[in-house]
Amino acid sequence: MSLLKRALVLMVAAMLLPQVQAADESDSLSVDMIVSKVNKASYYAGDDGRSDARMIIVDKDGNKQLRQFVILRKDEKDEGDQDFLVVFSRPSDVRGTVFLVNKHVDSDDDRWLYLPGLDLVKRISAGDKRTSFVGSDFFYEDVSGRNPALDTHELLQESDEAYLLKSTPNDKANVEFAYYQASINKETFLPMVVDYYNEQGEIYRKMEVVEVEEVQGIPTVMKSKILNLETDSVTYMQFRRPTYDIGVPQEVFTSRSLRNPPREWLEAKQ
Repeated sequence: MSLLKRALVLMVAAMLLPQVQAADESDSLSVDMIVSKVNKASYYAGDDGRSDARMIIVDKDGNKQLRQFVILRKDEKDEGDQDFLVVFSRPSDVRGTVFLVNKHVDSDDDRWLYLPGLDLVKRISAGDKRTSFVGSDFFYEDVSGRNPALDTHELLQESDEAYLLKSTPNDKANVEFAYYQASINKETFLPMVVDYYNEQGEIYRKMEVVEVEEVQGIPTVMKSKILNLETDSVTYMQFRRPTYDIGVPQEVFTSRSLRNPPREWLEAKQ
C-alpha cells in the first residue's frame, strides 16, 4: 500500500471512530432510565393484578408467625398513581385486617389500616411508612413501593448480568437508612438484592429475591425475604396464583372496602 493510500485509510478511520464511540454510548442506559425500568418491573406489571400471599416471620429464637392475605392492585398509568388493597385471612388474630393505599406520585401516599378487633380505621402517617407492616420485617412502604423521586441514584457498577445502583435519600430526616444499594437483573430489571446501610456504613437490613417465574409473559417475584440484621429476624414472602389485567374496578380501592372487603375479588379466578 502506498504512503498516500495508507494516510487516507488512517484519516477515514479517525473520522469514523468518534461515530462508533457515540453509538456505543447511546446504546447504554442512563441511571434515570434504569430506575424507571426497575420501578415499572417491580410495581407496574400489567394494568392491575391480584395475588394470594403468605408471610412467615421468624424471630432470632426460631419462633414463627404466619400472615396470609390477598393483595389487589390497580394502576392509573405506568409510573403514575395507583391503588393497593391488602386483606388478611389468617391467623385468627389478624383475620379481617385490611390495608388500603392510594399511592400518589406528586404527594404523600394515603394509607389506612382497618383493625376489626377494635372496629378502628387507623391512618398511617407519612412518618410511619417505614415501620413494621403487621409485625413483620417488611415496612408499609415495601408493600406499595418507594417513590424513586425521593432518592438520588447513581450507577456504581455494571456487569453482563446486573447493574449495581446506590440510592441516597434526599431528606434523611424521614428515613432510618443512610443509603441503599440494589443489584438489578439486566434481563428482567427486577432488584434481586437490596442492602440498606446505616450512618456507620454497615448493612442492617437486606432484601433478597429467592424465586422468579414468568406469569402471563411478565417476570414475577414469587418468593422473597427481608432480613433484619439488628434483631436477627427474617420474614419470608411467598406469592401464589398471581394474575394480571383482570379488570379490578376502581371502587374496590375506596374507604368502603376497609370494613366491607370486595369478596368477589378476593377469590382466585379459575
